[in-house]
Amino acid sequence: MSVVVGYQSTPEGTAALSTARDAARSRGTRLVVVVSERADRVDAERARARDEDLARVAADLAGAGVDHEVRVLEGAGDVADDLVHVAEDTAATLVVIGLRRRSPTGKLVLGANAQRVLLDAPCPVLAVKPDPTRS
Repeated sequence: MSVVVGYQSTPEGTAALSTARDAARSRGTRLVVVVSERADRVDAERARARDEDLARVAADLAGAGVDHEVRVLEGAGDVADDLVHVAEDTAATLVVIGLRRRSPTGKLVLGANAQRVLLDAPCPVLAVKPDPTRS
């Protein structure tokens, strides 16, 4: 069993990771951090920056005593499919995703990836937004 989180090095990704870390710790379960990227968009510089960021993430999780695993999935870059497949593969009890803040009009429409995760995940999904008072 696990808690699965979709992660990017963004305020939304950081908020999702923080929430997922706390959920995994309180449930006493493994945290699986999923980074989904399109293979055709990953050059050497971007991969280096991503790997450095993920090393910091892994060190922070280890320092917090959270059992974790980081999965970098380079392929079609279909975030929703990747998260759902990892959730199924790890018997996830929770999937955590970050949501972008949207304009009043944009609030009528949920992002396509978020909507697909909410509909297709085999377990509850927690959608979080970054704290607007933090930068």
